[in-house]
Amino acid sequence: MAIEKIDEDLCTGCEICIDDCPMDVIRLDKKKGKAYIAYFEDCGVCFQCMTHCPVDAISVSSLSPRKLILPY
Repeated sequence: MAIEKIDEDLCTGCEICIDDCPMDVIRLDKKKGKAYIAYFEDCGVCFQCMTHCPVDAISVSSLSPRKLILPY
């Protein structure tokens, strides 16, 4: 698994998760002003979005993580 959900009720639209995601999984819904998961399947399970979210709006599962591959 990977990123599971972003709680819209808690999300403030600060964009920290968007900036922190090395896989470009999270985007901002400009109409709602909230983050959303655009590409579930590309999540590398690095936990950066969840760790840095100031309002704990993001849930990530560590079950069956895939390796995160970053360019040098």
